[in-house]
Amino acid sequence: MRTLADLLARNAALSGRRPALTSAGRQWTHAEHAARIARLRSALAARGIRPGDRVAVLSQNRSEMLEAYGAAEMGGCILVPLNWRLAAPELVAILADADPAALLFEDGYAEAVAALPSRPPLLVSLGAAVPGALGYEALLAGTETTPGPPPEPEDAAYIIYTSGTTGTPKGAVLSQGAMLHAAGDIACGAGLRPTDRVLITMPLFHVGAKIEWLSVQYMGGSCVLLPRFEPESVFRAIEAEAVTAAHLAPVMVKTLVEHPARTRHDLSTLRRIHYGSAPVPVPDLRRAVAAFGPVFHQLYGMTEHVASTILLPFQQNLDTPEGSAEAGRLASAGQPYHGTSLRIVDDAGQDAPEGEVLVRSAGLMSGYWRNPAQTEAAFAPGGWLRTGDVGRIDADGFLHLLDRKKDVIVSGGENVHSREVEEACLSHPLVTECAVIGVPDERWGETVMAYIVLQPGAELEAAALIEHVRGRIASYKKPGRVAFVPDLPRLPHGKVDKKALRREHWPAAGRQLA
Repeated sequence: MRTLADLLARNAALSGRRPALTSAGRQWTHAEHAARIARLRSALAARGIRPGDRVAVLSQNRSEMLEAYGAAEMGGCILVPLNWRLAAPELVAILADADPAALLFEDGYAEAVAALPSRPPLLVSLGAAVPGALGYEALLAGTETTPGPPPEPEDAAYIIYTSGTTGTPKGAVLSQGAMLHAAGDIACGAGLRPTDRVLITMPLFHVGAKIEWLSVQYMGGSCVLLPRFEPESVFRAIEAEAVTAAHLAPVMVKTLVEHPARTRHDLSTLRRIHYGSAPVPVPDLRRAVAAFGPVFHQLYGMTEHVASTILLPFQQNLDTPEGSAEAGRLASAGQPYHGTSLRIVDDAGQDAPEGEVLVRSAGLMSGYWRNPAQTEAAFAPGGWLRTGDVGRIDADGFLHLLDRKKDVIVSGGENVHSREVEEACLSHPLVTECAVIGVPDERWGETVMAYIVLQPGAELEAAALIEHVRGRIASYKKPGRVAFVPDLPRLPHGKVDKKALRREHWPAAGRQLA
């Protein structure tokens, strides 16, 4: 296989009668799924959309969204999935940048689409009829399926816009070959099987949800698609559909572990849970393994390079003594996939024991859409992608992520990594969530501030928490300020939105970091 189109054709030919997709009470085989995708590609072509044209989608998870992805994978267009949580000005900016020839939208977003200052020539409604838009099934109805030119590995399949936490969102161009390579890496690294059924509840506008389906699809498996994350729906789907794999953000894992309905459902078919976007704190990982068993795989990647490293269940020995090298690996991001290389470099670009993580493989993005300056800045000489993450690699090749490069707190001339402080705070038995940022300080330049979520009903003095942390890390790293909050702001993929936390502290300086 050279392209995603080859993968669709292979599954239709060799697994055609086996289930591919279950959504909203309906099921499609691989042959049926591929046939609908081919019809959509032909329908778009009949409306003048050619390979290389962009097609945007504004929708929560539903089968038509995966069909739209498939039309791009067959080479009929480049798909631009839109984050439906964005504010109107953000959507307008992305649409202006991507310049799509068509917009497919769920009927619930009809008002948002109507309010756009300019709209693509072709509007297609997913769901109920919307004035001024063609219905999705009407678009497909009566269309004769005709083959188009096959895509090449270097052709763009998707443009997925970054979350924009470090500035204006940028469109990462992901090629046919890069996405196929990443899907194969995860399928091999995680030991996926043709009989796997993956539960997708993360939003499909995020590359993590899409690559999870692709990696199971790579093996001829199937997808159970939920419109959104809701704990009881997750439990019911696992039980009813004999789900074997799930893709969850750490906050979702924590929610499922603590939910009272968990013990009322048969979840015995679940053999693997992939989590990403952020690490699961070690105390939470211990509780999760106690609840679900040793099924957790941490996957580290980003929009620009979807599959970088993986931490497998057998590498997570929960019985090792605290402080040992093996216990430290519980908080690592694992080892690189086959064909993926990592480097750690200092600010001068020289190899260093600790510094920015660089990554290189066939799964890299092609660049940022219509943004050569940002593309050039994203790559180091030799084709290495700058991840923006600070880390180190231990003697056995495990990657330990310490911070985002722009999140490092400089207090009194000393570098403080927020993740190290967060782990120390989370080791307190009353602390359930923690986010650490740097805030202005007249004496030290910056001081460490910890936002803390406590166990329900718990009470804790800031001084007691600070003293607890002081006993685990160097004194200069301990929080200078502590705020107890009911919850933490989060981005759509579950990661804590530290930009939102910083906003009240840095308005004058205009500091805008991830």
